[in-house]
Amino acid sequence: MTMTLRTRLACLVAIAAAVGASAWACAAEPAEKTAHPWEDEVRAYEKQDAKLPPPLGAILFVGSSSVRTWGTLARDLAPTPALNRGIGGSQITDQIYYVDRLVVRYKPAQIVFYAGDKDVWARKTAETILADFKTFVEKVRKDLPRTPIHFLAIKPSPSREKVWPEARKANDLVRRHAQAEANLSFIDVATPMLGPDGKPRAELFLKDMLHMNRTGYEVWVPLVKAALAKPATEGQ
Repeated sequence: MTMTLRTRLACLVAIAAAVGASAWACAAEPAEKTAHPWEDEVRAYEKQDAKLPPPLGAILFVGSSSVRTWGTLARDLAPTPALNRGIGGSQITDQIYYVDRLVVRYKPAQIVFYAGDKDVWARKTAETILADFKTFVEKVRKDLPRTPIHFLAIKPSPSREKVWPEARKANDLVRRHAQAEANLSFIDVATPMLGPDGKPRAELFLKDMLHMNRTGYEVWVPLVKAALAKPATEGQ
């Protein structure tokens, strides 16, 4: 049977309408949410915990790559139990995002926090870094109101020397804030990492001049231990 012109036109209209409806339905569907950039690392920690649950009440170290790559942490703090939950390249906002899964769930005796390095490199201001750290502390305090939190100073890296003035300003802001708050301290690991000329000491870093070598961590260890040994504070 030969299809008439009118029938052909009707078929074309129907096909176009069906295609249009399908396209509209696809466009109306919400786009799939992009996973947080550090989700894989956090899930890896959770799988590790499922196989070998870490002790509650340990000293918890959280933050960016300076924590994550601290491979000798447990040995450096022995016999005090230490738990490393750093996620490389993270900013303070990432620590806020994962505060329940990387901090609160472990019920740590104390928290040592290092982040802000990547933040200042991303052109965040010192004021923003302080504000973000305050938010992190507030999130922790909801479940762990008396747990001491120690902010490790943003380190002076040779590869990021051009943003060191802003990092130093952020350190000063956090230091002043910590002095006025209960169970909050600032650990100045930055000053010993500067040479007599005020520049970062290159011998403390790996070839990338960003991440620390063993000598760099040896600068940190006694300072961290001293801070952890101090009694809880009530603020000023």
